[in-house]
Amino acid sequence: MDCSIENMGFFCSFYSLKRGYFTSFILWLIRFLIIFPIVVAIAQGQVRYSIPEEMNKGSVVGNIIQDLGLDVKRLKSGRARIFTEGSREYIGLNVDKGTLIVRERIDREELCAQVSPCSLHFQIILDNPMELHQVDIEILDINDHAPVFARREISFQISEMALSGAKFALDSAHDPDVGVNSLQRYTLNPADHFTLKELADNGVKHVEMLLQKSLDRENQKEHTLTLTAFDGGSPQKSSTMKIIVTVVDANDNAPIFTMPLYRSILLENSPKGTHVVTVSAKDKDQGSNGKVTYSLSQSTGKNLDLFSIDSESGDITVIGELDFEKAKHFQINIEATDNGGLSDSSKVTIELQMLMITHQS
Repeated sequence: MDCSIENMGFFCSFYSLKRGYFTSFILWLIRFLIIFPIVVAIAQGQVRYSIPEEMNKGSVVGNIIQDLGLDVKRLKSGRARIFTEGSREYIGLNVDKGTLIVRERIDREELCAQVSPCSLHFQIILDNPMELHQVDIEILDINDHAPVFARREISFQISEMALSGAKFALDSAHDPDVGVNSLQRYTLNPADHFTLKELADNGVKHVEMLLQKSLDRENQKEHTLTLTAFDGGSPQKSSTMKIIVTVVDANDNAPIFTMPLYRSILLENSPKGTHVVTVSAKDKDQGSNGKVTYSLSQSTGKNLDLFSIDSESGDITVIGELDFEKAKHFQINIEATDNGGLSDSSKVTIELQMLMITHQS
């Protein structure tokens, strides 16, 4: 079209606009023809493999010549290579043999944590013409971890008055493996006083220790137990945690006198402060619950004026004149009481001997 000055106008402007659209169309068409083979190539092949984690470097994953219908010549002429979106290439391509090999040690727990299944995804790219082949490799878990407790030892202080069925939360073990190789069960030994109860919360196993037989501090002050966590692998792996239970004393024992009856012999002229006898009571409880104080029972009657007892030591002494002509025998009732109010009683009998006076001629 002649777009000289004399012919300039609407038609020249329209022609220029049409020429711009045409140029854009040509450029779009060229791009489409370049991209189109890639779109076709995406659907050309896909293969999936499964391998265990921790395979040695150089181990064969699969034969892509056989599985994708390729040959070594095509791999070489097409400059076959692996493309992955991640920064690490765990899998390599041996072009000479047409095989995929382990390029870098694969740790399933590092790669996927607790996610299962765990897979690697990448493409094999060839040029002239361009081809894309999708490869998926599932990484299978192996039992390379044992269950682990955060602490090697825990302790509890439990009253001997705790009731059967009392619950005590224990630490859970952690196993990064998945499936059957993960944590499966616990055991507690010995099981004479405590038993286990397992709970599950969103797939996480928790464990509690239940008191099934009452504790007796006087019989056993401390219990040592072992909690063991097992996985389900073959061979099976496990770990242990020590549990120390200290039994806290309760006032469940009364004092007991060492003798049901104490005897003593005194002369009738024994002065005030004369030692009569020392009584003693034992309490199996611990600390303040086992502290014993002594007293004379009110049932001793008038003899309360003649004798006294040291509340701490249990020493009984004379505090009044002892007259053989008035009384030859005395009985004192005594009590031993602990801080919890539990008590025991005993008796002291005192035989008075008359003072023998000799006359000289």
